[in-house]
Amino acid sequence: MLRRALALGAGLLLLILIVLGFKACLDTRADRALSDYAEDVSQIVAETDQTSKDFFGKLADPGALSVTEFTAEVNADRSAMDNYASRVDGLDAPGDMSRAQTALELTYELRSSAMTEIAEKLPTALGDAGAAKATAGIARQMQKLLAADAIYATVVRPEIDGVLADNGIEGSDVAESVFLPDGTKWLEEDTVADALGAVSGSIAGDTSGIHGLGLVGVGVNGTELGEEVASVSTEETAEVEVEVENQGESTENGIGVTVSVGGTELEGSIETIGAGETSVVSIPLTPTPSGEVTLEVEVDTVPGEEVSENNEASFTVLFE
Repeated sequence: MLRRALALGAGLLLLILIVLGFKACLDTRADRALSDYAEDVSQIVAETDQTSKDFFGKLADPGALSVTEFTAEVNADRSAMDNYASRVDGLDAPGDMSRAQTALELTYELRSSAMTEIAEKLPTALGDAGAAKATAGIARQMQKLLAADAIYATVVRPEIDGVLADNGIEGSDVAESVFLPDGTKWLEEDTVADALGAVSGSIAGDTSGIHGLGLVGVGVNGTELGEEVASVSTEETAEVEVEVENQGESTENGIGVTVSVGGTELEGSIETIGAGETSVVSIPLTPTPSGEVTLEVEVDTVPGEEVSENNEASFTVLFE
């Protein structure tokens, strides 16, 4: 009986040791997962901060960058932000980090959305037609970046560091992240406008040389318009396709195109056209007209353009 009792006691002790060892292993794995998550977030944050420095650095001082080069670099910053947002969405967040992960995803959704809007509005803001409106739109996106910084500072970082502290994990605190520098400086439209005005070839740039655009083709749902009445089916939404040629010597940006029909004006825009190149903008006619109407198309002039007679045309179209 004594030997059996000793054997049973030894077995129980061994079982307890195994259970404790298994628990310690699970605790270690859980702590490792939390630390890995914090490190992954810090890595993305570090790359994000570098993108911020690149973007606002060139915005504050574009140097000799042309409009095309400046726009291309901002698009690269936008692509980088999209990549960070995708990586955030793909993070394997431990259960304790669920609240932090949700707030982190919102932070990067706002940052990615803001950079996308800025990149899309930039060519117009660097051009002539619609520049003021586009610049105001860029300033509004700066507010979105500020909101993202606030969410990260007040929710994401404290939440992650709090979970780490609750689990006794030291030395893995997540990094700070401020994408919008200089406080509220970039929230001002005038600040954004002054910065964009310094880009070579923008509104404040040189307009020497030959500048001019030409309206070289207009169609509706694939039907080319000319001097004779053109018939267009109304079974589908009508779209006016306007083809514009840059007949000057310099790249032109932010080109406005207006289609007028029945007293209604519909607007579209072309981001950029290189010298000697053509570009097409499609403008939906909503609601689709009916019967015979006069369609007037006008392409905005660009700074330095001296001949504008070929920037507009009118056509008679029968919608049936």
